[in-house]
Amino acid sequence: MNDVLATLTSAQRDAVTFMDGPLLILAGPGSGKTRVITHRVAHMLQQGVSPQQILALTFTNKAADEMRERVRSLAPRQEVWMGTFHRFCAQLLRSRAEMVGLAPNFTIYDADDSLRTVKRAIKETEKDAGFCSPDQVMRAISWAKNNFITHDRYKPSSGSPLGETVKRVYPVYQDLLLASNAVDFDDLLVYVATLLKESDEIRADLDDAYRYVMVDEYQDTNLTQYAIVRAISHHHPNLAVTGDPDQSIYGWRGANLSNILEFENDYPSVRVVRLEDNYRSTARICHVADVLISHNTRRKEKTLIARQGGGRQVRLIRYATHREEADAIADRVVAEAAAGKRRLCDFAVFYRINALSRVFEDALRARGVPYQIVSGVEFWQRKEIKDVVAYLQLLCNPRDDNAFSRIVNVPTRGIGKTTLERLSAHARRRRICLLDAAREAGVVESISKRSAVAVAKFAALYDRLAEGISLSLEKLMTLVLTESGYLAMYQDSDAPDDQERAANITELVTAGREFDVEHPDGSGLEAFLEQAALVNDVDDWEEENECVTLMTLHAAKGLEFPVVFIVAVEQGILPVERARDDEDRVEEERRLLFVGITRAKEDLDISFVRTRQFRGSSRVAIPSPFLENLPRDEMELVGFAANGRNDGLTIDYDGAQDGADAPWTDEEFDQTAAPVNPGMPQLPGVQLTTAADMLAFAEGKSVSQSSSDEFETGMAVIHPEYHIGKIVSISGSGAKRMATVNFVEYGQKRFLLSKSPLRPVRR
Repeated sequence: MNDVLATLTSAQRDAVTFMDGPLLILAGPGSGKTRVITHRVAHMLQQGVSPQQILALTFTNKAADEMRERVRSLAPRQEVWMGTFHRFCAQLLRSRAEMVGLAPNFTIYDADDSLRTVKRAIKETEKDAGFCSPDQVMRAISWAKNNFITHDRYKPSSGSPLGETVKRVYPVYQDLLLASNAVDFDDLLVYVATLLKESDEIRADLDDAYRYVMVDEYQDTNLTQYAIVRAISHHHPNLAVTGDPDQSIYGWRGANLSNILEFENDYPSVRVVRLEDNYRSTARICHVADVLISHNTRRKEKTLIARQGGGRQVRLIRYATHREEADAIADRVVAEAAAGKRRLCDFAVFYRINALSRVFEDALRARGVPYQIVSGVEFWQRKEIKDVVAYLQLLCNPRDDNAFSRIVNVPTRGIGKTTLERLSAHARRRRICLLDAAREAGVVESISKRSAVAVAKFAALYDRLAEGISLSLEKLMTLVLTESGYLAMYQDSDAPDDQERAANITELVTAGREFDVEHPDGSGLEAFLEQAALVNDVDDWEEENECVTLMTLHAAKGLEFPVVFIVAVEQGILPVERARDDEDRVEEERRLLFVGITRAKEDLDISFVRTRQFRGSSRVAIPSPFLENLPRDEMELVGFAANGRNDGLTIDYDGAQDGADAPWTDEEFDQTAAPVNPGMPQLPGVQLTTAADMLAFAEGKSVSQSSSDEFETGMAVIHPEYHIGKIVSISGSGAKRMATVNFVEYGQKRFLLSKSPLRPVRR
């Protein structure tokens, strides 16, 4: 016990040694949260608690694996169940599948499979979705499940077309899943929560089995997960939750911040321990993060206490364009790596959305710098991988109609869309799965004899493959690939893309071989498919890969890097546009930036640009209102002019002949000056006062239509290419009237007003 507690701080020791009763550990970023959880498990084991009575739930496989290894080093030969909510529920559901109408070999659908099923459900209701896309319907169903709203309890909002569509589609979607012996990602939680709610016996058994429950990242739990945790901690409320309201960033997919904010109301006898010491980041990085997050209201008050030195100032950088932003970052990586100051794996670039990665990929590739884009699901979403996995899914679960539809004509077997539709209609009439319908293809009058033979041959292929179901995973995969002709289809092609697909398939076989080695108990196909279905974004991130890491801010959660670049901190990107009128969403977006900042250990750059090529068009980029929340007087500002210093990215507002540069002032971030789009750059003496004007400016649109006679000296104008400027002189009259305009970003330009696209900006 002394070894377990010896290296802990006082607060950490309090959390580790508190065993009986509810415990809330408020753990700031970099505060040793994982250390506390693993030492707490080891301490309980040393106190005589059986490892079978401890349940530790996490949100990523990577976190669970790390915790498991740490516990093994602290308490050898004592295995505690540590894993994600979804993995725990999947295993629990397989043992009780019949109670919800499933067979134990059910398939877990990924997002793509679920969307295909939603499309089938929409079609089967014999009504289109109106203006609602299948993707919107899928997200709405997922939201309902995350909030523990089953299809029989779903009630749409009054007057909501999407809600009415979901009400119609949701039950059909669930019927299709059941018919295919399949569940979607959210069903794993919903079915278990329902079992616990409806069966006192199951709830009591689990409550008694797991006397000590620990939940990591509790701020990210949704209402369905909340219901599960509450149910299995009823008679033995030894529930320890660890989290930080300031790092709750998954509200868009159902996380309920109130779960952690209201924990003390749920458990009045709770012990609260605050972990505020930060061992990851420098004092300056911690201070910037603290000042930013203090602008949120829905939080638990705490302060980051840096245990490292002051460090380098956090830099706030303004670039002219998105390409300049990417080039500057790539050049710095090259320079510091070449000088031996940093390794490539020390650098990470964070962005709000994946679409922003391309320009950074281009810049790094042009300099020969290797990089990795962190998305653990990417490999499993490749067409060739999903095809092979579909073969395996159908072998494991013959009722999986999605898997059947995907592979019945891959490689090509002469089974077209019409044949498949007629086979599906026959299956619906007979209430059988597509594989069983395929065995009856010869008696389906609407299917031609040639097509019926092709379908029958596929059924015969399936039967041959099914004979190998007891083989090792590697041998089963090899059998599937050779008998189906799938691998040969790509190996026999000279196309580079096909050769890459063949290599990916080989990598999948390697994964199967490794799975066989790691699971000598013969858990096999079903467990492998479950593992593949439950992969997380960061599962394939390799910390020691000698390359730069590119990732979204969401994916960065739980990671850390010596040097972090947070890019495109601009209105409409961070925060995203849809958060504009929703304060809760704005606070979540601010938390997302907080999470990004606190991933940096030693060096942090935050940047935005003047103009950005984004979603197919170039636009004026407005600095994010969050930049106003930062302690800019304590940061290094780059790309700004101050105290007469010209650092190369200043704005000459008036076209002064003496070369004096006017600095960007705090008006750039002044929310009172720009209530709709805070941070919009202003010309001296010109104030955009209407929401319509400012929104048009932000989108690079003309603000109004005017004749050439309406222009006058001193007027603020907007141009689709040069953006905002001010007329400094006018000459001529009528059709020959000319204007000289000084643009914020491009200097002086002359225009024939009768022909130019200039438009006034109304005051």
